[in-house]
Amino acid sequence: MKEDYFIMKYNKTVILKNGKKCCLRNAVESDGQAVFDLFNLTHAQTDFLLSYPDENSFDAVQEGAFLQGKTESKNEIEIIAVVDGVTAGMAGIEAIGSKYKVRHRADFGISVDKQFWGLGIGSELMNACIECARKAGYVQLELNVVAENEKAISLYKKAGFVEYGRNPKGFNSRTAGFQELIFMRLEL
Repeated sequence: MKEDYFIMKYNKTVILKNGKKCCLRNAVESDGQAVFDLFNLTHAQTDFLLSYPDENSFDAVQEGAFLQGKTESKNEIEIIAVVDGVTAGMAGIEAIGSKYKVRHRADFGISVDKQFWGLGIGSELMNACIECARKAGYVQLELNVVAENEKAISLYKKAGFVEYGRNPKGFNSRTAGFQELIFMRLEL
């Protein structure tokens, strides 16, 4: 990890596959309601994410406070994708831990509103998080993905993530039963 103090900042505008502009930027405290709403929406749209909307432990105000903490972080970030004023996706990196033996590792997570799938937002968010992880001095970026989520696995492999293990009963879905998780990592 880099010892120099800096705050993780990200702000970039990209053109999506449909020709629309998408702003990728730090999520800030005032985005609390939009991120809260997006979390609940995306977690209802797919069975591939960690939790269900009714398991959200935050309200919009708490989400804003969480985002404010990320805004002031030197090694963690939450990035949102905004299209035509709508928060279409989010992604972030979070430290695995602060102990010496694990502080070189970060966890990566992403979700995109289903109506924006296939436009390149996921790729852009992932690349932004990889860039931020490198700037923060991480050596390894990690994620878990449901084995049936072939589109996500393809996206991660394209970016250089490799599989390093599996958990056959990693998730217990309310509708599908046990789901196998694939553990993937990217050396930065």
